[in-house]
Amino acid sequence: MTMKHVVRCTTVAVLAAAAAIGFAAPALAHVEVSGTDATQGGYGVATFRVPSESDTASTTELRVTLPDDTPILSASVQPMPGWTATVTKKKLATPQKDDDGNTVTDYVSVVDWKATTPQAAIPPNQFDEFNLSLGPLPKAASVSFPAQQFYSDGSVVNWNEKAAQGQPEPDHPAPMLTLTSDSDTATAPASAAPAAPAAASAPTWPGIVALVVAVVAVLLGLANLALLRRKS
Repeated sequence: MTMKHVVRCTTVAVLAAAAAIGFAAPALAHVEVSGTDATQGGYGVATFRVPSESDTASTTELRVTLPDDTPILSASVQPMPGWTATVTKKKLATPQKDDDGNTVTDYVSVVDWKATTPQAAIPPNQFDEFNLSLGPLPKAASVSFPAQQFYSDGSVVNWNEKAAQGQPEPDHPAPMLTLTSDSDTATAPASAAPAAPAAASAPTWPGIVALVVAVVAVLLGLANLALLRRKS
């Protein structure tokens, strides 16, 4: 085996390993929602994480639609510097009583955040978070919040697709908030660490394997190169 052939084989191995690492990388981020204190039938804070996936345009507006089939009566927006929020309500088909016994005739339908200046918009390849305190939440395992993301170049991305059971996640899934039940809260160990952050910070096995392959390929190439030099 010539030195040129050794170098060529080593290069091919490294490139293949790098490609494997690239394929193991996660897909582009979506508009997502999470809430550590969001309970079924109760109140909680929903945090919408909004990434600007464009390389050239900034996110200037986020419009979130709340469910009509399970109306949410109250929603309070956490102020964000450089952004304004508009809460739109609709009439209830049947008036309801709130926790204080007051009659409520409307519910929150849409919450719309808009950047007041270009500087306040979310720059390309960066993200920001929007907090919304709301309730009572539906007595269900999860609730969907379809969203529209507006960019400075005029483009709009609709995050409103629902995944069919047993099918891969769609390209533009609607943000889905998982709700905990009272029984889940009561049985959860007080000292247990949240599962989601741990899973997010843990490396994926395909990435580790690809990295090991790359290191081994480089070491083998260097060993063969040293052996050829010794023989010459």
